[in-house]
Amino acid sequence: MADIEFDTGLIQKYDIAGPRYTSYPTAVQFTAEFTEDDYREQAAKSNQSGRDLSLYFHLPFCDTICYYCACNKVITKDRNKAIPYLEMLHKEIAMQARLFDASRKVNQLHWGGGTPTFISHEQMANLMQVTRQHFNLHDDDSGEYSIEIDPREVSRESIKLLRDIGFNRMSLGVQDFDPAVQKAVNRIQSDKQTLGALESAREFGFKSISTDLIYGLPLQTEKSFATTLQRIIEISPDRISLFNYAHMPELFKPQRRINEDEMPSAETKLAILKQSIEQLTNAGYVYIGMDHFAKPDDELSLAQQQGKLYRNFQGYATYADCDLIGMGITSIGTIDNSFAQNVKTLDEYQALIGANKLALFRGVKIDEDDLLRRSIIMQLICHFNLNFADIESKYNINFKQYFADEIKRLTNMCDDGLIEMNNQCITVTAKGRLLIRNICMVFDRYLKSAQSSQRFSKAI
Repeated sequence: MADIEFDTGLIQKYDIAGPRYTSYPTAVQFTAEFTEDDYREQAAKSNQSGRDLSLYFHLPFCDTICYYCACNKVITKDRNKAIPYLEMLHKEIAMQARLFDASRKVNQLHWGGGTPTFISHEQMANLMQVTRQHFNLHDDDSGEYSIEIDPREVSRESIKLLRDIGFNRMSLGVQDFDPAVQKAVNRIQSDKQTLGALESAREFGFKSISTDLIYGLPLQTEKSFATTLQRIIEISPDRISLFNYAHMPELFKPQRRINEDEMPSAETKLAILKQSIEQLTNAGYVYIGMDHFAKPDDELSLAQQQGKLYRNFQGYATYADCDLIGMGITSIGTIDNSFAQNVKTLDEYQALIGANKLALFRGVKIDEDDLLRRSIIMQLICHFNLNFADIESKYNINFKQYFADEIKRLTNMCDDGLIEMNNQCITVTAKGRLLIRNICMVFDRYLKSAQSSQRFSKAI
């Protein structure tokens, strides 16, 4: 654990609610004052940038509900419900494509959900075909085209189809192998289903395979989760996401079905996290940051070594300089100096797209101070260091004057050993890496106002 040191006392001291910084400003700052005209203006400006594109598609349908889930989803057994949604999604693709220069290459593409493979093979192939008709996708494997997979919802044939239509990266939802935990959260998933999906992905040449795990679920113990992790290590995925379960039933109704008496204590959660870090790093995985681990030769690890790692709404990413177009309900895009989010319900989406209007719900324009602070937060959360001269040169400021208040607040973190700071730079220590969200929060100007912490999960 040379790159990360687990200090229980510090973690307990700093374990407060805060953003995960998949964006800055965060979605809490998005407002309905950001209009379709604003979005079109930002799209026009982005065409002058020469940047490549990233596309995100939200496919919200799920066959069953997982009680821990905080995603925007539609639970249904009726596969036909996807038909009108896909018709509108095809139309939105065409509408969005008209706003962007056709020569701009799509370096990233991601299908999320929900369960993207809820739709049929024909529907998946058609969706990718429509995307290719309207956007400039790679014809080879040089793009980063990924999809979230529920192993219960795919077959060997499904995975071959996904590879054939252009996907080359896959994220497998596992959460926990323990049958008792699976039952407690209503996600019954056999080892055979998980291993079958992973083996098929390898058979058909997916370049990177990630597994998602959650700690803090009902009935989890140090021993039971160590068993799950050991099996994951034996499976040997390229990346592992180890998420902290954030129990927020007041915001996410499915979580109200979880028996809180069965949830592990705060002390047990910390013990599970500590043990997990030790297991993964001893097995050779690199701690990328937040909740991500990767093999040393994985693209995430290499991007971090090269100073090219970035963070967006899908987590850590290797392509930093892209405009992100979000399509489908609740999806979020990052266009030039703005964020924009689509409406959240099927009815709203159908009505707007059907009326030839963008499905815009809310957004925010990013000002110069936002850009400056976003740059700092992204540098810290991706690379654990910050060179003042780089920021001063890029934004024409005197760092110590501009951030005088922030530097004072960082002094306590220096005293606690989370960071080292001198007149030239900030370096996050091995003790501070687990608490990187807290360090970034110092530079978040919006947290200084009376924002409710109920909108955010705990740091650990």
